[in-house]
Amino acid sequence: MRNAECATLYFVVRVLGPWALCLAHCAFSVRVVSLVPLIAFGVSAIAIVVLGAAGPVYRLGASLATAYEIMRWAAYIGLAASLIAAGSTVFSYRGRRWMGTLVSVLALIVGLTAVAIPMSWQRRAQRLPSIHDITTDLENPPTFEAILAKRVDAPNRLDRTPQLSLLQKEGYPDLAPVTLPTAPATTFDRALRVAQSRGWEIVTADKSSGRIEATDTTRWFGFTDDVVVRLTPWGAGTRVDLRSTARAGASDLGRNAGRIREFLDDLSE
Repeated sequence: MRNAECATLYFVVRVLGPWALCLAHCAFSVRVVSLVPLIAFGVSAIAIVVLGAAGPVYRLGASLATAYEIMRWAAYIGLAASLIAAGSTVFSYRGRRWMGTLVSVLALIVGLTAVAIPMSWQRRAQRLPSIHDITTDLENPPTFEAILAKRVDAPNRLDRTPQLSLLQKEGYPDLAPVTLPTAPATTFDRALRVAQSRGWEIVTADKSSGRIEATDTTRWFGFTDDVVVRLTPWGAGTRVDLRSTARAGASDLGRNAGRIREFLDDLSE
């Protein structure tokens, strides 16, 4: 009896033991592999949350440099998530784990998004001139009047230097006044409707002088920019000039130029 027990124990340890360990290892490996897509998605979600927090942190009083640093770290986390997701996508697809493949692909998209947004901001900062005051009339830019009281504590001044005009010419050569065939009164009404439709906060709208002053606040960071629309009788029609300037920040990353283009496009339709 004792010999039989010893033989059974020997068989279990020497023969079945390695197989049992191998099966346990495989089961553990499968479980780990199945968790990788979830890990990738979790890391990519963290990257998006960190990226999204940059704007609110700035709104709460942090410096712009701090907000940009948060965006930079979000890009790093997003890059790590993308690498994990890419590997997970390959292994899940080869193993015919379709749910894991789907989660991995989603994680890859989210992670790359967290990388792409800060990179696009950085590319614009490198490509565009570091200016924040844009106008369609470089010789006689529209001036602010009613809005001056709101800019008392603004870090950026409203003085325009010849160097600023030169940089604008180089960076945004397409910006120019628009002449419409409609009378100033008709053009004013349409310009006011366009400004309101774009969500601008109207500070003053003086039809007699052909002047509209407004502020526009971005949704994410809460950047506040001031805009003035100037209408001038021009032959049988009306000349439209704009000026859009940021209250803070050395560079607007093309925000004000884009605002002017979009307004004039809407007005000309």
